[in-house]
Amino acid sequence: MRLERLLVGLAAAVLPFTGCARRLPSKSEIRSVTTEIVAAAQQATDHQAQITIRPEIRPATPTGQANRPVADNIYISLRDRSQVGGFEQSLETIAEHHKLSVEQTANNEVTRFYLSWQGVRTHTINLILPLPARSSARTRTPETAPQLAIIVDDLGHDRAAADSLLALPFPITISVLPNLPLSSEVAEDAYHRGDQILLHLPMESEREGSEGAPPEPSELRIGMTPSQVASAVDAMLETVPHAAGVNNHQGSRATADLTLMQALMPLLRQRHLFFIDSRTTALTVAYDAAETSGVRAASRKVFLDDTATPDAVLAQLDLAARDAMRDGSAIAIGHPHPATIGALSEGVPRLEARGIRLVFVSELVR
Repeated sequence: MRLERLLVGLAAAVLPFTGCARRLPSKSEIRSVTTEIVAAAQQATDHQAQITIRPEIRPATPTGQANRPVADNIYISLRDRSQVGGFEQSLETIAEHHKLSVEQTANNEVTRFYLSWQGVRTHTINLILPLPARSSARTRTPETAPQLAIIVDDLGHDRAAADSLLALPFPITISVLPNLPLSSEVAEDAYHRGDQILLHLPMESEREGSEGAPPEPSELRIGMTPSQVASAVDAMLETVPHAAGVNNHQGSRATADLTLMQALMPLLRQRHLFFIDSRTTALTVAYDAAETSGVRAASRKVFLDDTATPDAVLAQLDLAARDAMRDGSAIAIGHPHPATIGALSEGVPRLEARGIRLVFVSELVR
């Protein structure tokens, strides 16, 4: 949703949270403060900041109370660190005026401010600095060099793991699980810092029950109607903003079912999304269904961390590089394990030195 649309209809007068001693701040009161914060960010950046607002929704109560926003999450992309100080001073003034407390954290080029009223959080402000090394990493090797895309799955659980991953100074495609507490936050951070986002789409697995892999709360399952597939996919995309494409999470049973894949692929085409087949089964028909439906697609070549140790991940990364040199390109998939992130930090610069070009996965779909 565009920023302008979010701010339409706000009252011109902005009042502090007075008279709220016995109730939570209202949506309009929270949004009025958001308007001030946005104005302060634009002033601190000479109106060059990229700003996104995503209201946080309170889950429905057992009595069925309707959801309503309880906090605004604000993402502000800055050009450089010198702009942080001016914005911070303005934010302190805004917080004091509205009787809001302020807490601050900083981690891997992201500074976060948490505003609260009487212990109830009203705003999370994410100041995101671009990584200069990331843009240069894509120009170290010629366009004709072998290309390797690295997808990291299962984001949305762990904030620290996401921060460590997003700090890597080369292109990474971030695949975010839907409907998790950090799904939208991680996707927004990745987008603002220049990474590419996929929806890590849960699908039915053969392992469910017998091998301890229970079904996801929301997933594509064999027997779903096209309308059920459409509703599920749309709901998942709502929680993973800026998704450029989709790859399957689990799905060893679902991706082998042609009827289900034929229901999914036209939806992706209509939404201009590509599909990456994670190839969790040799029986998959997902890539063929995508090709038949006119959806741009590609398939995974290497899993990086079936054995999540640094040496094993480095060995798999080398295997992916050899595939890229042989075939011209390759896609590798890993997960946000400390061993994987550490191995990527160590191993990718070596691959670049060998002439491998790191790319986003969108550059490898056909």
